[in-house]
Amino acid sequence: MILKKMLSCVLLFAALGWSGLSTAQTLDQKKTSEKFNTLLYYIEQMYVDSVDAEKLVETAIVGMLEELDPHSSYISAADVQEANAPLKGNFDGIGIQFNILKDTILVVSPISGGPSEKLGIQAGDKIVEIDGINVAGVNITNNDVREKLMGPKDTQVSVGIKRKGSKKLLVFDIVRDKIPIFSVDASYMVDDKIGYVKVNRFGKTTMAELREALMKMKSQGMEDLILDLQGNGGGYLQTAIDMADEFLSEQKLIVFTQGRSFPKDDFYARREGLFEKGRLVVLIDEGSASASEIVSGAIQDWDRGLIIGRRSFGKGLVQRPVPLPDGAEVRLTVQKYYTPSGRCIQKPYDEGVEAYRNEKYDRYESGELYSLDNLDLPDSLKFETNVKKRIVYGGGGILPDIFVPIDTTQTSDYFMDLIRTGVMNRFALEYTNEHRADLSATFSTSDEFRDNFVVTADIREELIAMGTEEELEFNQEDWDVSKEAIEIRLAALIGRNLYDYNLFFEVINDLSPAYQKAIRTLKDGTFEKANLAHRDF
Repeated sequence: MILKKMLSCVLLFAALGWSGLSTAQTLDQKKTSEKFNTLLYYIEQMYVDSVDAEKLVETAIVGMLEELDPHSSYISAADVQEANAPLKGNFDGIGIQFNILKDTILVVSPISGGPSEKLGIQAGDKIVEIDGINVAGVNITNNDVREKLMGPKDTQVSVGIKRKGSKKLLVFDIVRDKIPIFSVDASYMVDDKIGYVKVNRFGKTTMAELREALMKMKSQGMEDLILDLQGNGGGYLQTAIDMADEFLSEQKLIVFTQGRSFPKDDFYARREGLFEKGRLVVLIDEGSASASEIVSGAIQDWDRGLIIGRRSFGKGLVQRPVPLPDGAEVRLTVQKYYTPSGRCIQKPYDEGVEAYRNEKYDRYESGELYSLDNLDLPDSLKFETNVKKRIVYGGGGILPDIFVPIDTTQTSDYFMDLIRTGVMNRFALEYTNEHRADLSATFSTSDEFRDNFVVTADIREELIAMGTEEELEFNQEDWDVSKEAIEIRLAALIGRNLYDYNLFFEVINDLSPAYQKAIRTLKDGTFEKANLAHRDF
């Protein structure tokens, strides 16, 4: 802690070679850098035990950034590539989704277009050897699997696979390639007119995926859209701007940024979007942050659509990646986001990083997740939307137009333990793997599975038995409370393992109050009563 406090000045700028400083600031920077280097020299030369100077410097940088704000962060050189991969939209590997089941690597599904799929690796295959070395029954971890199977493009790895129905070990020599990381989890038609799309991040490939989904659903007759950003923690600013541009007509302000060392920067809709006139509903919750808040804030401020759910996270700080000499990276906060009406998205962080990170959980304690009556909304936080002059609120996060409380009516300790311990996931994987042929024969399409699959008494008993084997004591009272939720989630997991994530959301959305509210809002006249400006775009 002493070292962290000593470095609360400009060490970072010294490392970056920042040139936007006055002469006096440059001299102060030099003095502070010399002070730090002198201390580090004495520690290395005189400290009672041997020290790792590189680790000390990294600890100092982390401590200094924590003094600034909750989102400025340090990423070591070793972690930079992995940290950037989800937003860049790809990584190098063999292209499988996997899980470890009974100490064996089980292929949940090959990734479409990846090298594993091209070679014929199938869902349900068990990887028991990698490069001739046994990996079954040796307590292998998820990280171990990634280390062995991920690697540079065009390098080769050999995997030995046991496949049901085949007596011999199947060996595949896989040449690693770029593997896509998808941003759109699901897109489907809810009915003849309402489309639904679930976006999990704002990455490099997000807009291509979204446009493809929108065009497909429009060809199927989509007139209304539910855009699900629940739990979406954000990503690239430009992707957020491009997404809002799909729903707003040209020259509409989407967001502006401002910071001490950077002038105000306005970002506008520039192109004709794919969905500028239909009825639009956006789903958000306390996990929706940053880019999600830019999109929902712009749609709300222009009266373009309705925001449904709960108050979003409140992350409105702009980070700029800055490389360090050793290949490490600092993501330094340089500006703040503001919605078109002038609302600052960022929630307060003056009580420290720990309090800031816990604020999302404090909403349970305060009762905000159950009723907006528990949220303090003084007049000083009031803003007006740009077209219809509706009242919206600032102060951190986006407050929805239609509040949907968190639903705990089907929650129980036993249900949560089935999820937390992984029993439900493992059971769904094992059940699908054991019954894949029968399930595929019975349900030839995902629609047939969605409409006709039933969690039978036998399936329920097998799930309970697996939990008991893993020392998860059955509780009849909890089961009665959560029975419907357990069965829906189990069906969604089996459907995902048999088909894809699209089917998972088609089934699991029966448990989403915000999703159900969105459908009712589009069907019962509530949307029209909101008197929005969606027909003017």
